[in-house]
Amino acid sequence: MASAAEGDYTAELTLMLNSVRNEERANRAAVFASRLEAIASFITKKEMTCIEAAEALRDEATRIQNEAGDFH
Repeated sequence: MASAAEGDYTAELTLMLNSVRNEERANRAAVFASRLEAIASFITKKEMTCIEAAEALRDEATRIQNEAGDFH
């Protein structure tokens, strides 16, 4: 049976892990938003058609999937 001290430690650890997870989510969201802005600027600068813009977005999606695969 867990003691009160172990329960406190578990609760504190859970709070810390949740905090770190939330920070990581916020960081990833900021990076993703920045990348979307860069792609939008690229599309505008190149005056891409809808088809070309869609292809640029697909290329980026593939890049992100490949990057995610590198982490596993």
